Amino acid sequence: MHPGTLIGVPQTDPSSQFDVATTVRRTDGGGLAADLDPGWDVGGGILNGGYLLAVAGRAAVLESPHAHPVALSATYLRAPAAGPATLTVSPASSGRTLANSLVTLADAGGPALVVQATTATLGHDEAIWAEPMPDAPSVEHCASAAELRHVAQPVDPLPGLSQRLDTRLDPATSGWAVGRPSGEPVIRGWMRFSDGRDADPLAMALFADALPPTGFALGRMGWAPTVQLQVLVRALPAPGWCLVEARGGDMAGGWVDEDYRIWDSSGRLVARSRQLARASRG
Repeated sequence: MHPGTLIGVPQTDPSSQFDVATTVRRTDGGGLAADLDPGWDVGGGILNGGYLLAVAGRAAVLESPHAHPVALSATYLRAPAAGPATLTVSPASSGRTLANSLVTLADAGGPALVVQATTATLGHDEAIWAEPMPDAPSVEHCASAAELRHVAQPVDPLPGLSQRLDTRLDPATSGWAVGRPSGEPVIRGWMRFSDGRDADPLAMALFADALPPTGFALGRMGWAPTVQLQVLVRALPAPGWCLVEARGGDMAGGWVDEDYRIWDSSGRLVARSRQLARASRG
């Protein structure tokens, strides 16, 4: 099997922080439950939207005959608290090549996230055509996002997501961290798990919401809460660093939309996403 594929459901490698933090288990009553890990926050105890989507994606795979999430469309109703959560998977159509379901993640306060999930089994087919990887400096010539985030927004402790992911930002898109925003809403960087875990389709749900908001590149600092996020996984990622690029589309009226592209270490486009968020007020 290709490193990074989901061999078992759920994948629970105790050496992987991501696998442990996204574990979905069956309860005695036949339901599904998870423990939302506070270590995947973006600051102020607010859990990252991609992390929450990965938990829901794992639940969808657990209840599917297929191994991989290939399309996840999430609506964020509110920010759930870290701690116990329940997941309800309502199956829809299912066939030989794909299955659909609706996943609802809830905490003690009620539903927090609703996800339309499509699962299938990805292979290693060559792309007929795929968007090429953009030019970017090597990892060694990029700066740690954790260090830059601290410069841009001094916080203690550093957000958990910045510690769980090793992200190296392209200097051409990280001037915001030193008071020189580029004026173009684009942020690009190399990304991998800090503990060495290889990326897989579930990781794409996280990576597609893990860069700083593109508003930073316009000098607008601050939290930009996700309202809706769709992630499409197109191929199994090869081991190694992924290049992740986020581009803002329109920022107006308190709203912003962003498009992500993710390429693996071989240069293959492996995922893309689009999200709508509230624009930062900073």
